[in-house]
Amino acid sequence: MQERERLVATGMVLLLFALWLGFAVHRSPRFAGSLMGGVLGVSGALLMVFCVLYAPVKRIPAIKNLVTKRVSLRTLLAWHVYAGLIGSMLGLLHTGHKFDSVLGMLLTAAMLVVVVSGFIGRYLLNQTSQEVREKRATLSGLQAAYDRVAMELRSTPQPALMTALQDRWSRWLLSGPRAENGMPAATQAIRLAESIADVDYAVKMHDTLKRAFSRWLAAHIVLSAVLMVLLGIHVWAGLYYGLRWFHP
Repeated sequence: MQERERLVATGMVLLLFALWLGFAVHRSPRFAGSLMGGVLGVSGALLMVFCVLYAPVKRIPAIKNLVTKRVSLRTLLAWHVYAGLIGSMLGLLHTGHKFDSVLGMLLTAAMLVVVVSGFIGRYLLNQTSQEVREKRATLSGLQAAYDRVAMELRSTPQPALMTALQDRWSRWLLSGPRAENGMPAATQAIRLAESIADVDYAVKMHDTLKRAFSRWLAAHIVLSAVLMVLLGIHVWAGLYYGLRWFHP
């Protein structure tokens, strides 16, 4: 289910950027103020506001306990992702690819950055976490195998062991004690030690990447707040100037 969700979200992100690039072949300056443009704009704004509600639901215990009695956090997160993607698409369609005002360009840019940062935090961070768990399990298995081989080597006379350490491909490696798979125990110990070092390095690199993605997720929350401010200004400007004929 999560794999299918990731594929769908990836396709929607690509579609979103394809819609944005549409300004190169299509512009409709009057569409944003039309009835259809207004419906798309309001629908997109409501969906983006709905996305913001996920943060307090997740982080405020009282609200979380109240909401999760009816809807799980996993389901809410899926709604959060799809609402953000669909709302952004509707917002882009609402513009009619007219990016002449500073506010409109800032709002569009913030919207796209928020979508990308959310996608990174939701899927790439989770993928990295999964890979770290798998590599830690692999590391644990390698360490257990190395410990078993090390026990066999402890029964080897010390001079023979020193000879093996000085010459990896010495005759002792070929004729000494053997592991369960038939490979010389000393040879397997060396290979296991190399594998442990490689996997341990990969785990450390994934941990570093995970910490970087965590900071990126924090940036996503800040950018979402900026987006809401810009969206509020945009809505206010649209109402003020769009309804100015009501003024005396």
